[in-house]
Amino acid sequence: MTSEVIIDVQPKDISIALLEDKQLVEYQQEQRTASFSVGNIYVAKVKKLMPGLNACFVDVGAERVAFLHYLDLGTQFNSYDKYLKQVMSDRKKLYPIQKAHIQPELKKDGSIANTLKVGQEVLVQIIKEPINTKGPRLTCELSFAGRYLVLIPFEDSVSVSTKIKRSEERSRLKQLIQSIKPKNFGVIVRTVAEGKRAAELDAEMKILLKRWEDCITKVQKTTERPQMCFEEESRTVALLRDLFNPTYDGIHVNDSGIYEDIRNYLGLIAPEKKDIVKLYTGTVPIFDNYDVTKQLKSGFGKTVNYKHGAYLIIETTEAMHVVDVNSGTRIKKENGQEANALETNLGAADELARQLRLRDMGGIIIVDFIDMKLPEDRQMLYERMCKNMQKDRAKHNILPLSKFGLMQITRQRVRPAMSVNVEETCPTCFGKGTIKSSILFTDTLESKIDTLVNKIGIRKFYLHVHPYVAAYINQGIFSLKLQWQMKYGLGVRIISSQKLAFLQYEFYDANRQFIDMQEEIETK
Repeated sequence: MTSEVIIDVQPKDISIALLEDKQLVEYQQEQRTASFSVGNIYVAKVKKLMPGLNACFVDVGAERVAFLHYLDLGTQFNSYDKYLKQVMSDRKKLYPIQKAHIQPELKKDGSIANTLKVGQEVLVQIIKEPINTKGPRLTCELSFAGRYLVLIPFEDSVSVSTKIKRSEERSRLKQLIQSIKPKNFGVIVRTVAEGKRAAELDAEMKILLKRWEDCITKVQKTTERPQMCFEEESRTVALLRDLFNPTYDGIHVNDSGIYEDIRNYLGLIAPEKKDIVKLYTGTVPIFDNYDVTKQLKSGFGKTVNYKHGAYLIIETTEAMHVVDVNSGTRIKKENGQEANALETNLGAADELARQLRLRDMGGIIIVDFIDMKLPEDRQMLYERMCKNMQKDRAKHNILPLSKFGLMQITRQRVRPAMSVNVEETCPTCFGKGTIKSSILFTDTLESKIDTLVNKIGIRKFYLHVHPYVAAYINQGIFSLKLQWQMKYGLGVRIISSQKLAFLQYEFYDANRQFIDMQEEIETK
């Protein structure tokens, strides 16, 4: 199996696509100005206590207050609280955590009202981003995740991933980490640490320790509250940290800055793989070049087609996701309805597992498969679904089919489900339902080009249009493109872009910066 990561960096957002055998299986999109990210650490203030919920609301400096439950304070909250006061009492000299005394553990059956008070400063970390109307979810059990290790302040234990099965390897890793970890820190050894040398683990331990020191130093130096004191790595690097494996065949990115960040990160965790990072410099949009745009258009939306005319209908409610399996135009097999239902359901299980990863659907998922009478067929479908979900990094649980033919799945929800709206407001009429005559579209484009060249003074630019329009502009020996280049200069470049609607267009300058040349008044 070949695996590739395609990264599309735009001025407003970054999109990341993971392809397995050229098929899109994971997609992430993040606004470059996003204010929240799982893993960010804040020194924040308690805003309101909610004794009935045994929780409180915390101000982390955003529009919506964050939620902190008593159980998320963690057993070592008393140690954190005392250390935070010691750090803030001396702004010149940092009190080292190794000298701190571990305080008695917080009782699990305690009360938030007896532990916190309004206005109290606490160190918190985001563990779940805002979803719908809910603010972010917080914890006071801080952790710093690396490729091989997770560093946890004010713990003293070393835990090894249960996915590492060999007892000798588990013992080796545990003894090794015990010998190199600093005092008053706990460590979780991740699955990918299996077989790694002491030097590699020690190097990452030092990196994680430096992050903690930088975080607590910022707490000590700044007086503004609330204040972010640690920002999680960029989405691209964080995704690679969790996803990266030595079998990757390529990481393609269209931005030189992100390209250098990824190369530097791989230089730390896998120096021999630095050369798989490629800077994409083609004129065609990177997602179009690797067939990501077309898969996004077909993979999202309410209806998802898969093998031989069968399709899924995916609906999302406040409480759960609901999936209906339909055979559609599928031709019945010669050996009967039962065989046809089984094959349709097995195909649905394959596609559904991909959709859960692709859309990052979390919470409760209910799947209505086509009814099957034979117990062995129902068991086969359950086993197929379990096998397909083994590639999923999110924690999940799958129950066998109920007597109503329903399968219940729970999947860890950390951030809102990814949604790509494939049914958009018409960009040429802005929802009014009327546009200029399409035969005059090229006249409109030429008018815009004339404005750019003769009035604004931009002589080198890229004009992105729908592939059909691009074909029309480029057709013939004496094409429109050639006419425009003779009239306005060779700086006029026509680019075919699959993401654009039929009569939509976008201008970009020589540095690939968007030029807004479209006005709503055009449609009137």
